[in-house]
Amino acid sequence: MSNRLEQLFSAEGQSPWLDNLQRSYLTSGKLAGLVSAGVRGLTTNPAIFQKALQGSADYDSQFVSLMSAGASIEDAYWTMVLQDIDGALDVFAPLYNSSHGGDGFVSVEVDPRLAHDSFGTIEAARTIHQRVARPNVMIKIPATTEGVPAIRTMIREGRNVNVTLIFSLQRYQEVLEAYVAGLEDRAADGNSVAGVASVASFFVSRVDSEVDNQLGEMGSTVARELRGTAAINQARLAYEHFLSVTSSQRWKALSQSGASVQRLLWASTSTKNPIYPDTMYVDQLIGPDTVNTLPDATLDAFADHGVVSRTVDKDMDQVHTQWSALSSLGIDMEKVSLQLETDAVAGFVKSFDDLLGTLKDKAATL
Repeated sequence: MSNRLEQLFSAEGQSPWLDNLQRSYLTSGKLAGLVSAGVRGLTTNPAIFQKALQGSADYDSQFVSLMSAGASIEDAYWTMVLQDIDGALDVFAPLYNSSHGGDGFVSVEVDPRLAHDSFGTIEAARTIHQRVARPNVMIKIPATTEGVPAIRTMIREGRNVNVTLIFSLQRYQEVLEAYVAGLEDRAADGNSVAGVASVASFFVSRVDSEVDNQLGEMGSTVARELRGTAAINQARLAYEHFLSVTSSQRWKALSQSGASVQRLLWASTSTKNPIYPDTMYVDQLIGPDTVNTLPDATLDAFADHGVVSRTVDKDMDQVHTQWSALSSLGIDMEKVSLQLETDAVAGFVKSFDDLLGTLKDKAATL
C-alpha cells in the first residue's frame, strides 16, 4: 500500500478512518496493518454489523455459548458487537495515546430504533459508554431533531460523540451549536472541557444520488452541468460554517480552556454513480480538521491513485453560485435532506431488525 493515507494527515491535516469492522479484521491482524498504513480511526453502523455477523462463521461459537448461558437475543448481539469494538479499541489505543487524544477513535452506534427518542438515546448512549469504559470510544448518535438535544447532553457529561446521518447545512449548524453549547454547559458545571472529542458525520454521496435524479428529469443544459456538484458543494459550505464558528470569540474562549474542535467527518464516500471517479468524495474534500471515513474499496482506491491536495475550501465563489443555481431550478435541498435522513434511519432499523431476526432463527436451531 502507498503512503497516501499517511500523507492525508501529515500534509493536509485530514484523518482517514476505516468504515468497517468484523471479527476477522482483529484475529487476522488486518486492522493493525491498516493502522500501520495510515488509518487513524474506525466507524461502524448497524448495516456493517449485519454483514459481519451474517457473512461469516466467526461469531458462531460465541453465539452458542451466549445462548447456552441464557442470554437474550439482543444481549447476545451487544456482547458480540462490543467485543469487536473492544478489540478495535485495543488496536487504536497506541495511536490515541501518541496523538494525545486527537485520533485513534472507534465509533459504535446506539440502537437505531431510538432515532426519534431523545430520552431513550441518552440512556442508551450512557449505557454503551459506561459498558465500554474506554477513553477512545465514540458513541454514534443520529442527527435527527430528537438526537440533537441528546448530543448536547452527552457532551455536557464529557462523553465522546460521533454525530451521524447529517444531510443538510441547517442540521449541521444545529449539531455544531449543540456541541459548543454542551461544552459551555460543562464548563458552567465546573468541569474541564479538555479531552472531550466529537465528529460531525456529514453524508456525501447519497446527496448526489438524489439530486442527480432530479436534475436528470429536468433535461436542461444547466441541470446537466450541475450533476455531481451538490454533495461536494454542500460539504464545502459546511466547512465554511465550521471555520466561521471556530474563529469566533465564543469558540476561542472554549479553546483557551482546552476544548477541541468538533471535526467534520465525510461519510458515505463511496461513489454510487459509475461515471464519477472512485475517489471523487475523497479527493475533493481534503483539508485540516476533517476526517474521511472510507469503506474498504474506497480506501484501497485512494491508496492506489488518490490525489493528496487541499480541496475542501476550493473555488468557493463557484460553490456558492452552483448551490444557488439548484434552488433556482426548484430543487429544495431541505426536502432532499429530510427524505435522505428518513431513508437512512429506516435502513439502519431494517438492518438491525433483520439481524436480530436471523439470530432468533439461528437460536431456534440450537
